[in-house]
Amino acid sequence: MNRILQSIFFILLLFAVTAPNVAFGREPAARRFSNCTVLRQFYPGGVAMPGAVNAGGAVSHTPKYSKALYKANKHLDRDKDRIACEN
Repeated sequence: MNRILQSIFFILLLFAVTAPNVAFGREPAARRFSNCTVLRQFYPGGVAMPGAVNAGGAVSHTPKYSKALYKANKHLDRDKDRIACEN
């Protein structure tokens, strides 16, 4: 009986820690990259704000759309089209 209560407590504790991010739609902390070469290793198409449209020519990969990720890497958006490190 004691192990069952411990298991239930652990599950409730785990839910309490993870639930606020899920319940409120928050994204986990976004990683900030130092340059586009490193960013493209993780996101080959770059990162973009939701709804952003490429101002340049054709691109070879679709960007990852994430508001938090774009804001963390906004300094890498040279043409200010709300897509950082597009290629």
